[in-house]
Amino acid sequence: MIVTSETGVTLVGGAPISAQMLGLCLERAPTLVAADSGAGRALALGHRAIATIGDLDSLDPDVRARLPSDSLHPIAEQDTTDFAKVLRSVEAPFLLGIGFTGALLDHTLVALSTLAAHKGAPCVLVSDHEVIIHAPRSLSLNLPLGTRVSLYPLWPVTGRSRGLEWPIEGLTLGPQNQLGTSNRVIARDVHLEFDAPGTLVFLPPEMLDAALAGLGISARSPGVGGL
Repeated sequence: MIVTSETGVTLVGGAPISAQMLGLCLERAPTLVAADSGAGRALALGHRAIATIGDLDSLDPDVRARLPSDSLHPIAEQDTTDFAKVLRSVEAPFLLGIGFTGALLDHTLVALSTLAAHKGAPCVLVSDHEVIIHAPRSLSLNLPLGTRVSLYPLWPVTGRSRGLEWPIEGLTLGPQNQLGTSNRVIARDVHLEFDAPGTLVFLPPEMLDAALAGLGISARSPGVGGL
């Protein structure tokens, strides 16, 4: 491990991020680690990562010069993304990843696949538009009525739901089957069960704390949904 933290860790990637969302992540996961060019994104918003991890081929020379040399941790192999390199190099109770979605579509798709394949500490991807979690086999969420909940399985899965307007029981969800986008909450206590891993759950960004609570994470925050 390159970084070991007793608190949650915010991972920052190279895609555009806002000061507000980075600040909200750091309130909940105050240790900041950058994936390659994410170090420059953080510096531009007034934050310096304690470690920068990746192949470092996208790290601007001016940014590199502003970082302590002992905070740079190059991993030269090209078989995995910088997001994957950071995930396997950080040990923490939970991880928030910001700056890994929303720029190049292929990078976003790879980040989603990496999230689903990750087997370590719970990780939530965060952007100005949504929060994304890889659902465990059983997931309970406390959400306001009318909240948009999108389910996107990366491969065929079956399951059951309670509290959603359109139940998923009896359906095979998958990229080439029926999808579960833009469902809605009709009861505050939403419960999802899946017969296999691989389903991503998309929620509005203001549901970050609800997503963390659903994963069993107690973060430093003002409360469920409190963005």
